[in-house]
This record gives sequence, C-alpha cells and structure tokens, in this order.
Amino acid sequence: MKRVMLLIGTNLAIMLVLGVVATLTGANRFFTSTGLDLGKLLMFAAIMGFGGAFLSLWMSKTIAKWSTGARVIETPNTATELWLFDTVRRFSEKARLPMPEIAIYEGEPNAFATGASRNNSLVAVSTGLLQAMTREEAEAVIAHEVAHIANGDMVTLTLIQGVMNTFVFFLARVVGYLVDSFLRRGDQESSGHGIGYMITVVVCDIVFGILASVVVMYFSRQREFRADAGAASLMGTPQPMMAALRRLGGMEAGELPQNVATAGINGRPGWMALFSSHPPLEERIAALAAARR
Repeated sequence: MKRVMLLIGTNLAIMLVLGVVATLTGANRFFTSTGLDLGKLLMFAAIMGFGGAFLSLWMSKTIAKWSTGARVIETPNTATELWLFDTVRRFSEKARLPMPEIAIYEGEPNAFATGASRNNSLVAVSTGLLQAMTREEAEAVIAHEVAHIANGDMVTLTLIQGVMNTFVFFLARVVGYLVDSFLRRGDQESSGHGIGYMITVVVCDIVFGILASVVVMYFSRQREFRADAGAASLMGTPQPMMAALRRLGGMEAGELPQNVATAGINGRPGWMALFSSHPPLEERIAALAAARR
C-alpha cells in the first residue's frame, strides 16, 4: 500500500508542479489568448507530459542507485558477486543485450531493472533475496529482470505514462477553462484566468491523475507476465520462476522507492490491485503453469 501510494503521489506531484510552473510563467496564455485553442493546448500538454516522463527515465539509474544505496559491482570480489556477475552476463548474452550494470543493495527480498534503454540499463538485487532464495530461484528472478530490459519495458512504460500525463494536463485545463468561463460569464472587464480556473485545474489534475495511474498500472502488470515468460524462455523451463514466485509468497518483499517501484518482483492482491504495478503472485504462477501445459 505504501509503495503504491508513493508511486501515485509522485506522478501527481509532477503534474501539479508542471501546472503551477505553467501558471506562474504565463504559459497558459499561449493557448487561451484568443479563446481556448485546443491544438496549441494539446501540443503544450504533450511537451509537458512527455518531457516529465522522459526526464524521469533519463535519471532512473542514478536515482535508483542513490535511493536504494545500491553498490555497483565493477569487479567481483566475493563468490556471490562473481556468481551474480556471471549469471547476469549469461542471460544478457542469451537475450542479445549489452552487459547491464550490476548492483547489490541492502534490504528484504526484491530486485529491479531500470535504465533509459537496452544499452544503458541496471540490474539490482537485494541481499535479502540472495540470502533467502536458492541459486536456481535467484537465477529465475535475475532472468526476469533481464527479460524486462530485453522487452524494452522501461521505454514502453515511459511512453504510456507520457500519453496519460498529456491527457491529464490537457483535460484538466479544458475543464478549468469551461468552469472559469461559466463562473465569469457576463464579466467583460476582467482578463486572464480567475480563481475558478486554478482551483478546478488542481482538482482535475489530482482526480485525472489517479484515474491515469490505474491505466498505467494495468500496462505495468501486463509487462510482468511477459517478463515471467521471458525468464522461463531464458532458463529453458518455467519451473524455477514458479518456484521463485512461490518462495516470495511466503516472504514480505522489500519496499522499493517510488521511482523504481514498478520494476520490482512482487504485487498485492485485492481491490488495490488496480493500483498495483504487479499482479498477485498466484496469477503469475497460474500463467506460467498454463504456458507450460
């Protein structure tokens, strides 16, 4: 729950900050100087929506390493580090990927992959996962993260987030303009936007942002099924991935910072699954079992 709310809250905060910047700089006049210009507004919304999404993607590796305290393995110094290094390299070569950065961080069982592209990626594994899982189970989790990179999931989710941010920004300002025009009808002397516009836009940014998060999280859950299937393909059998997921069912997966929450390995059941970046473990296991049959 905490991880989901942080993720949603971060995206809402980005949209609110962008909206405030647009208001304070007078950028809103760009598409309302002669009435509401939907074409200009859509163009401006796309710049703001995709700009924020791709900025987050570009910074994802740096922020992930800083926020988790992950230590990048340049040269393996222990047997565990050597095994991890060789495992990531083996799966990367099989997936025809450049070698990603490899990192270990202190924490409960979890892992994630992030980065701006297939050629600029990071695979990070927690000490809790390495200690609690068998080598085969941990290999399955690593294969899952490599599959995320091979599938281009970071860029795909960024594009989806950019589209949703664009429409949140666009629709919030259309509704704000209409509400403000209604409240100020008959007032021929005033110019610019009134308080009705600003309040409506903020409220709509929040409401539409929550609804957009449901859509983004749906696509995030679908990519988890594909990454599970990718891990099964890389390992030649779905059994290790299924065993890893069953193992996780008896663990409390470590909370990840909001900027990498969609890249972890666990999810939550119940109605909050609508806001979860990962499907319930039972559904993922069932999907792998069905594919095996």
